[in-house]
Amino acid sequence: MLNKNEARQRRARKTRARIAEQKTVRLAIHRTNLHIYAQVISADGGKVLASASTLEAEVRKSVGNGGNAAAAAVVGKRIAEKAKSAGVTAVAFDRSGNKYHGRIKALADAAREHGLQF
Repeated sequence: MLNKNEARQRRARKTRARIAEQKTVRLAIHRTNLHIYAQVISADGGKVLASASTLEAEVRKSVGNGGNAAAAAVVGKRIAEKAKSAGVTAVAFDRSGNKYHGRIKALADAAREHGLQF
């Protein structure tokens, strides 16, 4: 029997394998209780093209604590803007095995609204 974290890691592995087959740029999300992090990672070599998180000074000024959906939406907006400035418009969404719900959904919706396609 898998525990909660092992089950999430198993789902994440399956998703990453499918994205690797597609050879597309991916938007990877990492979520902790206090913060949320987003990275746009290239398909070849795995270089980070853009990143945003609730640890950034500008985000902390605007939302305070990073453990809520409003903060995730701000991170989604920032990652979309940074990705567009790096020349990326289409990504594969890698939610790291987390449910598409709450903060993950808020980040994804904000990124879509600001021009990222996935």
